[in-house]
Amino acid sequence: MAWSLTAEYAMRAAVCLAGRDGEPLSADAIAEATHVPRTYLSKVLHGLVRAQVLRSRRGLGGGFVLARGAEAVTALDVVNAVDPIRRIRQCPLGFPAHARQLCALHRRMDAALADIVRSGQLCPERRDLPVRAELRRRPRRGGRGRLPRTAS
Repeated sequence: MAWSLTAEYAMRAAVCLAGRDGEPLSADAIAEATHVPRTYLSKVLHGLVRAQVLRSRRGLGGGFVLARGAEAVTALDVVNAVDPIRRIRQCPLGFPAHARQLCALHRRMDAALADIVRSGQLCPERRDLPVRAELRRRPRRGGRGRLPRTAS
């Protein structure tokens, strides 16, 4: 099974956010970290918010976060939010003898696909996430968007 580009981008964004410990990240920062075009990513992120996989907050200190803990979000949640997985419902080979029900092979393939995606945690080992170190902790800005002054 191949995922759509939309599902791939959604997974990249969700994994990126899973490494943030609930700290919001802007769409621009997610796009940079995941190498996803900003305009396309924006649509994907809003789909994840509508499906309640992510939460978003506007304004200073806003951005996107996972709606639940990283351990509670599965790959199925993320993929189904943006491009629902299509189960095998009819013989992909078009055999007339399999029109009424799937053959044993396709039943097992469908069951395996469902099991893999259903059980796959988004973030089983958080320390292994491919999140750029500079996005993990950014220095807080002082008032009005400026960095705090240092003694000269």
